[in-house]
Amino acid sequence: MKLLTSAQRDHLYRQAALRTGIHPPLLTALHEIQTQPLLQDGETGLGITPANQISLDQVNTLTGQVKIAANTIRRLTQTLIEQGWKAADLWHSEQGRYSDAFLHRVAQGFTPLTPDRDAAQLESCPAADLQRAYQRAATATWQELGKPPSQTFVDDALRSHTRHLAQQYLGLHSQQTALLELVRLWQGCDQREDAIAYLSKELALPLESALRFFLRQTLSDYAAYPHQRAALLQLVELWHQFDSREATILHLQQQSFPYDRVLDTALIAFIQRLTRLYQGNSEQRHALVEGFRYWQQLDNRPDALITLGVDPDVFAGAVLNPSDIDQAVQQVDRALLDFIRQIPALYTSSRHQRAAILHLAQLWHHTHTQTDTIQTLIDELKQAETARRDGVDVVPPPLPFPAPTPPSQWTPATLQLHAPIHPFGSFTWAEATSGGLYLPPNQTAIDTIAEMATLVQQIRDRLGRPLTVIRWYCPLEADPVASLWPTHHHALGSALTFYCDQLTGRQLYWFLQPWWDGGLGYHARYPYLCYVDSRRDRTRWLQH
Repeated sequence: MKLLTSAQRDHLYRQAALRTGIHPPLLTALHEIQTQPLLQDGETGLGITPANQISLDQVNTLTGQVKIAANTIRRLTQTLIEQGWKAADLWHSEQGRYSDAFLHRVAQGFTPLTPDRDAAQLESCPAADLQRAYQRAATATWQELGKPPSQTFVDDALRSHTRHLAQQYLGLHSQQTALLELVRLWQGCDQREDAIAYLSKELALPLESALRFFLRQTLSDYAAYPHQRAALLQLVELWHQFDSREATILHLQQQSFPYDRVLDTALIAFIQRLTRLYQGNSEQRHALVEGFRYWQQLDNRPDALITLGVDPDVFAGAVLNPSDIDQAVQQVDRALLDFIRQIPALYTSSRHQRAAILHLAQLWHHTHTQTDTIQTLIDELKQAETARRDGVDVVPPPLPFPAPTPPSQWTPATLQLHAPIHPFGSFTWAEATSGGLYLPPNQTAIDTIAEMATLVQQIRDRLGRPLTVIRWYCPLEADPVASLWPTHHHALGSALTFYCDQLTGRQLYWFLQPWWDGGLGYHARYPYLCYVDSRRDRTRWLQH
């Protein structure tokens, strides 16, 4: 049986720590130092052995060891708090980690009381070794974000920000989930359903009212115990949809919170429904024209209509017959709908763009104030969050952005990712550049990719089947698999690694072998991949 990778182990530690409100690096350290018992999946454990109601089967895999170890650390922490340990005894607030005293207590081992159904026995280990391993693991969690800051600010920042969240609650599903995680971790529950049951039993209020009450209560009850801090950090992380615990701490330090993210989501959801809702009546047309005028920052309605394609003679006193008026209306409707379809791709959250859509929404919904408009949009978003995929409230999928006219010659400045490299060709610049991740730096690279596109089109046409591009142009320093292939032609744009559904790399190799002029090979370890390049001389190879 193959052992878990380091990334898989790290995921196990983080998920178990998130469930129990403990600091993940402690699980990493326990696994590194304990190296016992030997488990049936070939792994070594975190020093957890059966006790009370925990059986051997429950702790005989690494997954089971991590789960019960997290439960046991949570139980030990609760026991110490009941014995009179203060927050400062458990946590080093400046360094943002468990205190040396707590680590020393963990190293002594722990056996929970008999009635405990979730925790087991933690064996003892060398305290100094555990402390060093924990500090290394705690520092490593900040590797991608840089050096960890002094965290003395965290508790005050959490208290302050929690007050703001109490005022910002809009009843969105994502906000409700964040508050339920606060309740779950604060109360030591394993499931959100347990948190809901707790609120129902203890507060006897509707769920939203109970969540608001509990959030306010945390402000007065917060004592900076590790599980309380973890609960508030998880609340902030989920509320603002941050990437990690560490990223949340940095946002708290910088007081940087995306308050407009929810509003922007509601605005774009509203815009994406408009093409389906538009019936062409005068009130709706007026709302769209005004939204267009605000977006384009035009001074008056006639300027907006002219920009939309209406004949300026309409505003010069000329007498128009009904057919001319109908034609002008149809032109305006077409242009307005084209404009609406483009907004999700053009929207950058600038102040004037947001104001334009809010003005449009206010006219569309006949609301009296901007506050009323925002509340209406938020209510629509709440309905969309829980709507069936075929329901009327669901947000429609985005529409493709209209393709611009290709230039007469491709250059680094005129590249269009979704355009074919050659007219009527099968391959696009997005495929050649990994979706724009690696853009050609100069005209030489552009020309090389275009030449290669001509050649690989022959492969596509002769096979009569589409090719899936794995790698085309990729700078050498950015290529994580450069060692797989014996050349550096990907860095030039003159190589293609690809596969074809239901065909092996070997089949593709023998198909191309008679007629492909250039490099051709396949990799024994990756039997569905095939490699070609456009060098002048034929080269054939097999990588083992």
